[in-house]
Order: sequence, then C-alpha cells, then structure tokens
Amino acid sequence: MNFVFISPYFPGNFYKLCQGLKAAGIKVLGIGDLAYDDLRFELKEALTEYYKVDNLEDYSQLIRACGYFTYKYGKIDRIEANNEYWLETDARLRTDFNVEGLKLADIENMKYKSKMKEVFRNAGINVARGKVVESIEQAKDFIQEVGYPVVVKPDKGVGAADTYKLNNEQDLNEFFENKVDVDYIMEEYIQGEIHTFDGLIDKDGNVVFSSSMVYKDGIMETVNEGLDMFYYIHRQLPEDIVEVGMKTVEAFDLKERFFHFEYFKMDDGSIIALEVNVRPPGGLTLDMFNYANDINIYRQYGNIVANNTFDADLSRKYNCFFVGRKNFIDYKNSIDDILNNYGEYISFHEPIAPILAPALGDYGFVLRTKDLEKGKEIVQYAIEKV
Repeated sequence: MNFVFISPYFPGNFYKLCQGLKAAGIKVLGIGDLAYDDLRFELKEALTEYYKVDNLEDYSQLIRACGYFTYKYGKIDRIEANNEYWLETDARLRTDFNVEGLKLADIENMKYKSKMKEVFRNAGINVARGKVVESIEQAKDFIQEVGYPVVVKPDKGVGAADTYKLNNEQDLNEFFENKVDVDYIMEEYIQGEIHTFDGLIDKDGNVVFSSSMVYKDGIMETVNEGLDMFYYIHRQLPEDIVEVGMKTVEAFDLKERFFHFEYFKMDDGSIIALEVNVRPPGGLTLDMFNYANDINIYRQYGNIVANNTFDADLSRKYNCFFVGRKNFIDYKNSIDDILNNYGEYISFHEPIAPILAPALGDYGFVLRTKDLEKGKEIVQYAIEKV
C-alpha cells in the first residue's frame, strides 16, 4: 500500500503517524517544502521516500510529486495530511488521482461552518444561531435578533483563526473597517463549558476509539486574551457527549480517519454543537490518548489503514491533562518547581512550536492521574500566578 503524507513534519508529533503506518507494512511517501536534511531522524526512518517541493501552496508541484510517486511505486492508495489546513488540498489530489477517501464534493459540509450547521440541524443536534454576514447592515439585523455579544469568524477557516467576540457597536464598526475580504459567519455568543468528542473511525464508519476532553477556556479567548491553557481527558466519558458525538459521526458519514468535534455543554445540561474537524485533535492530544490508555494510537491508525483492525485494550486507566504556560505570564511556580513537586505524575513536557504557542502556550506539560482532583490540584499549581 502506498500512502502519500503531505507535510509529515507538522505538527511535530506527526512523525509518529508515519511510524505507525510503516509498522503496519505501508510505504509512506512524504511531500513537503522542508529540506530533507532538516527532517528529524525518526521521520526519515519512517519514510520510504521524501519529495521536496519549493512551495506546498503550489498545486502543480504537488501534482508532479504524486505523478512521480505513481510512476515509481504504482497506484497511490491514500493521500492524507491529517491537518485541517490541507483538507481541501488532500481532497483535490484524491479527486485528481482517483484515490480512496474524501473527495472535493464531500468536504463542503466539513470546511464551511454555515454548512456544518445545516448537517447538525438535520441530525437533530442543537446549534448556535448564526448567519453569514456580507455587510454591516446584515450584521445589525442579526444582532437585533440575538443581542450582544456575538462571535464572528471566517465561514471557511482553520480552528479559531481570525475569530472575535464583539461586545458593542464600536467593536462591530472596527471589525468591518478592518476585516479581510472573505465571508464571515456571525453567531450568538454561547457561554458554556466546551467538551469534545474525539477518536478514530474504521473503514466501515465504526468508531473504534473514542475520547472526550474538557477545556478551561475556548481557543478564541485563549488566543485573543493571552490566557494560559489547560484541558483534560476524563477517565469516564460523559454519556450525553458520547451520544451526540455518535450522531455527529453518522451525520457526516465519516470513514477511516481521526475526528475532533466540539460542543458547548450548558448549565441546564443541554448540548450545543460548535464545529466538526475531520482530523486529529491538535497539540499533544494524540500522545494524551496514549498516556490515558497505555496504548499506541499511532500504531492503531496504521492498522486501520492497512487492514481495518484495532486491537488495543481500552481500559481508560488515567485522567490525562495538558497544561500550557505562556512566557509573558508571571507564574508563582517555576518549571523546576512543578517537576520537583509533581514529577511522578508528569508524562511529558517540552516547549511548544511558536506557530501553536498563541493557542497552546509556550511550554506544555502532559500529566496523568488516577484521581481527577489530584490532576486539578497539579494544574492549579502550574498556572498559579504571582
């Protein structure tokens, strides 16, 4: 089997996906604009071959790369970046090379937030009221209906990029004075706890692995307000989130891929869908799956692609937390303090790539505990301010 992996070096832990694919007997063929000598050793070892392009945004260069791989290795069986930014590019290449997986016609509902809402509604899942606004007059009409504050974000966008909370008419005027020339969707502001439903789906559309996270704050607030970040995987998956998550999988008809769905959980127990991402959750979350369950999710992904099997034992042994600290925040306790006092619970810690730091922090910790309250105690110690 020939698997073309677009940009296999980003995020930094994706080399482990390549390792998992190789371990399952798959030829991993990388395409990227990073020099081969700059790839980490483990990634080089996992790749059968690497094709360097000058610019990953130049589609003609990707066509040539895939043509070269087809000539040398035969038909391409999969094309994936497992990265939201390249979702449309992946689909376009699959369409042009007749490769199994999501094609261009399939991804409209997954890349436009306004279309996501239609799918959610048809599945009987609550969504925040929203409307694509092309003028300040349309925006004012919508605000007349829902009131301030509102949230605006690109209808077709990546994560929380270019997402803003507007609290009053001054904010609204400033937004329209400075906005870039793309379609924006405006939504009512929802004040709820953010929960996720995450996992891996096999070729038949079955969820073979699932997990759920709870966020301290939304990514929008973390980025725009310069907050530190933490989120955690609870050992016990909440039944209501699992129920709505399984409905979402069915509604979007997903197969053989990771997924990351986000929901608001309200004080009254109701759930409101935020968005669908048909890729792995970001940051170090794939590694958190491993630490929480004592499995190798990267190897299991390779098994799903190669032979549609998932054989890991999901005992859900631990609660697993991510804590991201920002360099400009004056914390009471140093990194050494955290390691000296709670080192037995720390599974992993490292600096975060600068491109991810606004959302995840400049330095990240992954910790696991059998007791949820112990994990929350460590988190509070790590983010306590002077």
